[in-house]
Amino acid sequence: MLDFQKVRADFPILSREVNGKPLVYLDSGASAQKPQVVIDAITRAYSEEYANVHRGLHYLSNLATEKYEGVRGIIARFLGVADERQIVLNSGTTEGINMVAYGWAMPRFEPGDEIVLSVMEHHANIVPWHFLRERQGAVLKWVDVDSAGGLDAQAVIDAIGPRTKLVAISHLSNVLGTKVDVKAICAAAREKGVAVMVDGSQAAVHMPVDLDDMGCDFYAVTGHKLYGPSGSGAIFVRSDRMAEMRPFLGGGDMIRDVHRDTVIYNDAPMKFEAGTPGIVQTIGLGVALEYMMDLGMQNIAAHEDSLRDYAVERLSGLNWLQLQGTQADKAAIFSFTLDGAGHAHDISTILDKKGVAVRAGQHCAQPLMEHMGLSATCRASFAVYNTTEDVDVLVEALELCHELFA
Repeated sequence: MLDFQKVRADFPILSREVNGKPLVYLDSGASAQKPQVVIDAITRAYSEEYANVHRGLHYLSNLATEKYEGVRGIIARFLGVADERQIVLNSGTTEGINMVAYGWAMPRFEPGDEIVLSVMEHHANIVPWHFLRERQGAVLKWVDVDSAGGLDAQAVIDAIGPRTKLVAISHLSNVLGTKVDVKAICAAAREKGVAVMVDGSQAAVHMPVDLDDMGCDFYAVTGHKLYGPSGSGAIFVRSDRMAEMRPFLGGGDMIRDVHRDTVIYNDAPMKFEAGTPGIVQTIGLGVALEYMMDLGMQNIAAHEDSLRDYAVERLSGLNWLQLQGTQADKAAIFSFTLDGAGHAHDISTILDKKGVAVRAGQHCAQPLMEHMGLSATCRASFAVYNTTEDVDVLVEALELCHELFA
């Protein structure tokens, strides 16, 4: 069993104080902190190894290209993908989903064609489909969560109709921590000839992912939630779907030849990677994923499940606190409101005075907030570096909030 106190020591920012209190960072659902090995890799890449990739013939360019391109294989291994040519490198999940919307969906959607979504999707997995609704007459079909915040895979499958061309679904809710049986959805959708776009931003950091087993068509991840740099990420595109896609962005390495009257595109996945990429960010992401795999995704999942269970026990004892999302097998993500409190921002401000960092607002999930009848919640999201002591500090800070608002 890993010593997660030692894991915590890998993250230098956690040794600092905020407002005179030891930092308790519970906002990893928004963006995770970075281990020293990632920080060192970024520093080394800029101070000793930096050059542009692919087109140079000199030593530094070859070195940068080797390290950058090596990340494609690391991501494939992390996501359980046998063929790394199905991995497109990008700036994160938002770019990946938009690439699917522009490159795959727009050329084949007719007015009245449907996209099935859950009400708990992040805006990044909603707004690109609204583009298709506004511009091409696509119809968005919504599937609600139940009173516990669960999403029934069969309800998603039942929403697939003869005009459905795409299911766009989160693997794990950033607000409720709800895990979705995307494998069942993918299997049923494939039988119906319907593509499945999975938003893996939250799930990939919390549990093992095996995309070859899952059977999805698209799976997007973002680096800054995976203990890597912001501006890094990737999307898995199944090879047959990749062959159906047109390029989303033009320029740079996505071309083979350019003439006055014609252009010849590069082979996939380079065909979908235009311009100078986030070289150092991507190298840092590769180091972050190797760090996670060295810890073991099963070990990370077991640690976070233990934190979840302890947090449920402690938070459930606060009868003036309302938890949103109570499924037993959820991730260690807790959205909540307090009796008598003003706005969620007020709660977050008080917690911050105790050194506790949480998120407050709609969490880029406005349809879910409307469904739950809430204007905002506070969210405490746990990560590999959190401990049961962090839960205790959160509870103490919440008790102070209750006293102030009583």
